Amino acid sequence: MIRIATRGSQQALTQSRIVAEQLEQAGRRCELVVVDTAGDRTQSANVPLHSIGGQGVFVKEVQQAVLDGRADLAVHSAKDLPTTPTAGLVIGAFTQRRSPADALVGRSLIELPTGSTIATGSVRRRAQLARARPDLEFVELRGNIATRLDRLPDGGAIVIAVAALEVLDLTDRIADVLDPAEFVPAVGQGCVAVECRDGDHTFVDGLAAIDHAPTRHEVLVERAFLAELGSGCSLPIGAHVDSGRLFTFLANFDTGVTVSDTIELSAGDLGADIDLARDAARAAHEHVAGD
Repeated sequence: MIRIATRGSQQALTQSRIVAEQLEQAGRRCELVVVDTAGDRTQSANVPLHSIGGQGVFVKEVQQAVLDGRADLAVHSAKDLPTTPTAGLVIGAFTQRRSPADALVGRSLIELPTGSTIATGSVRRRAQLARARPDLEFVELRGNIATRLDRLPDGGAIVIAVAALEVLDLTDRIADVLDPAEFVPAVGQGCVAVECRDGDHTFVDGLAAIDHAPTRHEVLVERAFLAELGSGCSLPIGAHVDSGRLFTFLANFDTGVTVSDTIELSAGDLGADIDLARDAARAAHEHVAGD
């Protein structure tokens, strides 16, 4: 029996059940081990994610369940997973990616009246939407998907990852899908990552059956961009690989400077693509910092 550690939100449980089904198709029985996380315990709409630790607040306790033997695998939304490796764990699989895009629920961007309110807890989404529509007003938004959908501002919109709505069969709520080339998604958005204990070859080898090689390549390149910047949710950062190109976004709230770029990648050479992503990160940082 494979024990899979997961958060208890409906999205996390659904993602973990999908992973379990894939493993069971490969002949392994699974059960879910639900873990409470710091991010789940502070789901107040008025507490910004970056103020309680940013990237990592939804994964540390789930990882610990594997490290202390309560579970064999940990399932995460890849965008929640810090780029700094956790000692004792390895990412055994990146599952095939769903849509990486963000969506507006409520009204489309073009339909929003001047001065409309957008609810989002993401500094990246705020920076990108403010660049496209400087007239918009923003309010904080936290909570699970159902909670966020209930907090739709009057006459405004909320921003949610398309993949989250796909997992929960709620795509009928989408008013507008934002173009990932312009509204560059979070690193790893739309992908599920599965961790196991480093050196535990039973699970390292077993996860190869559900690892999606093209998605792994894309997400590793995106994570290299983020890792070079040395930050997570506290900075407005986006990186997304599509059709052999890396789309990047970085903003500096203090100066109001934003930078977007499109980098042509190699023909499948992961090492070369990671080097290109790191170069792009250094160039973007120099631009927004005014160096």
